[in-house]
Amino acid sequence: MAVRATVSRFPGDQDALEESGLPWGVTVSPFASKDENGNPPVYGSGGHLLPRCENCWAYYNTYCEQEQWAWTCALCGTLNGLSSQAVTRYSLPESCPENLSSFIDLELPMDESEEMQARPVYVAAVDLASSEEFLELVKSALLAALEALGPGSLFGLATFSHKIGLYDVQGPIPVVKNVFIPHDSDSALSMELQDVMPLLSFLAPVDTCKDRIASALETLRPTTSWERTSGAGQGLDGVFLGGRGFGAAMEALFNYLGSEYGNTFALARVFAFLSGAPDIGAGQLDTRRYGEQYASKGEDADRALLPEQTPFYKDLAAVAVQSGVCVDIFAVTNEYTDLASLKFLSIESGGSLFLYTSSDDSTLPQDMYRMLSRPYAFNCVLRLRTSSEFQPSHSYGHFFPDPQYENVQHIICCDSFATYAYDLEFANNVGFSRHTSELPMVQIAFQYTVVVPPDELANAGSSSTTRTKHSLKRRLRIRTLQFGVAHSINEIYDGVDSEVVLSLLVHKVILASLEQGVREGRMLLHDWLVILTAQYNDACKLIQSGHGGSSIVHIDVAFSQCPQLQPLPRLVFALLRNPLLRLHEEGVHPDYRIYLQCLFSGLEPSSLNRAIYPLLTSYASPDKQAYPRHSLSRAALITSGSPIFFLDAFTNLIVFYASTADPSLPFPPPQDCLLRTTINKLKQDRCITPKLTFIKGGQDDATSFENYLIEEQDVEGSGFTSIMGFVSFLEEINQSTLEYMK
Repeated sequence: MAVRATVSRFPGDQDALEESGLPWGVTVSPFASKDENGNPPVYGSGGHLLPRCENCWAYYNTYCEQEQWAWTCALCGTLNGLSSQAVTRYSLPESCPENLSSFIDLELPMDESEEMQARPVYVAAVDLASSEEFLELVKSALLAALEALGPGSLFGLATFSHKIGLYDVQGPIPVVKNVFIPHDSDSALSMELQDVMPLLSFLAPVDTCKDRIASALETLRPTTSWERTSGAGQGLDGVFLGGRGFGAAMEALFNYLGSEYGNTFALARVFAFLSGAPDIGAGQLDTRRYGEQYASKGEDADRALLPEQTPFYKDLAAVAVQSGVCVDIFAVTNEYTDLASLKFLSIESGGSLFLYTSSDDSTLPQDMYRMLSRPYAFNCVLRLRTSSEFQPSHSYGHFFPDPQYENVQHIICCDSFATYAYDLEFANNVGFSRHTSELPMVQIAFQYTVVVPPDELANAGSSSTTRTKHSLKRRLRIRTLQFGVAHSINEIYDGVDSEVVLSLLVHKVILASLEQGVREGRMLLHDWLVILTAQYNDACKLIQSGHGGSSIVHIDVAFSQCPQLQPLPRLVFALLRNPLLRLHEEGVHPDYRIYLQCLFSGLEPSSLNRAIYPLLTSYASPDKQAYPRHSLSRAALITSGSPIFFLDAFTNLIVFYASTADPSLPFPPPQDCLLRTTINKLKQDRCITPKLTFIKGGQDDATSFENYLIEEQDVEGSGFTSIMGFVSFLEEINQSTLEYMK
């Protein structure tokens, strides 16, 4: 569990917070195997025995004062009694994880019914209203998925078009049974999926049926327009009426899987492969809202295309969460699919949303394999508590908020990369009193379930009869942190973590652009930097008074006296250049913007930093690094004199050979060189597969590389004066700060 705060020393009170101009909050990656300093938790048992405060419900931890029969809560100061069982437990404090570390992971007891059949279930829902190329890509992705799935997993293959198809692959020949989807959005299916095929016929054990599942995948064919018009009985004089009943298929699948929830399986994941927008049945979407009509209506495309056009998928996400189903959406299309409406299915159920604009160079198979071969927790509950002077005010991330309890989030599925963010605020006007020794405390509790494979149990010495079965383990992971309090504005600035500040800013501008449009998001970001610059200059007393009142001599827009703040202007500049905040008329596809919103809002701070502001390094040869970091400008390329450049933009990795590079340098770089080793390590550590490109300057088209050299480009369409490059951007911030301070 990695936890990072925007500032290492918290502001003393509301005035100090406002004076700093900084956001105050934390990011949490609850299932990360180590903390932000690389330390693992202390493991143990008896999570249900951990004492809890009767006032604030915080868990006992190393910061609590303990007497023989009582303990004082480190978060709220309440004195709590200890049970006789706890007194016995704490008579040997060295044997208890909670006395050894403030980062612990404890087993919780499970009843037998929960442990009975711990079988993870995976269902692929494949769009047949598609092309041959799309289906070939999906087949290779699902074959990769089958390789990654652990023994004991159950797999179901479903298809959707104008009908839903369920495959029974447990016999010698795959059998498919269909049910037609009504064309209008109000009609229900003619029969429940459970009546079409019993669930246990549909869900096949991967260990024994892998070859049969592969054979069934080979039979997938796109539906023809003839099939759709005649089969659905909806043809009017042979007019093609569409045929992608995605919403109805998802609704039916969730009810199908949810009907047995708890008895048959531990976790259900649905992989939905889409090649376009749903256009029949429940949840059909009108894609005509993207196109020429804005010109005639005078609507702002940046506002109109961001909200969902129907509440159907948001409501359906709640059904998925109730059924314990996590949904991953893989959209392979360059047509408008209205991901703004569909995204709730994945982000609220703890799943992912992937967008691939073509099937030719798609990384879908690698992404599937990578996603399924890394460890993940499911059925998770996340809770953040604080000491009484402050509290979380807003939370961000891919979760489902608890309808009853504040600051409690439900996450159906959570891997080690998944990250959530919280804004913090003062609970009263007093702030952190200078006269007490009590420091601000944050405690994060994360309750989750994991599937433990049989071989791990065998190693633990279990009897051989249980070796073929997976087993469920319920755990409670707790992290308690203490923060210092800053006694001056300089102390706040000296403890800034710019990557975490960027994380919170990205969440805020996504929210602002969803509610008020992209222009509003851009202005919010611009104004924030202006206010921060003004507060910093004021605090550092860089403003001098001249004759006849005060006159500002110099505005330090580069934060030259504070290294921790120096990255921020560049990060804000890069974020304004990012497609996330570029305007519709600049050619940003609305689905791509939604994809970036979903990707960025789940990344941990260092990854997000890389995605917003890429890292450019140079190499003297494939085996020798020249400079570890350059600014993103052509000037950097020319002045460095290096022949090879490597750009890491998180989703894209580009190796660029300068046109002046010695022709004897091997191109592309050989597999065993330092540069390749660096690339392979980066690929290994990513939550998604980055696309790798090699470009030879002077021979290949270098546009994709040059597009990242943003520091010399216009920041167009910002709602502010058209300005050139990063230097001009700083001048513009300088002007705006002067006006703000007047």
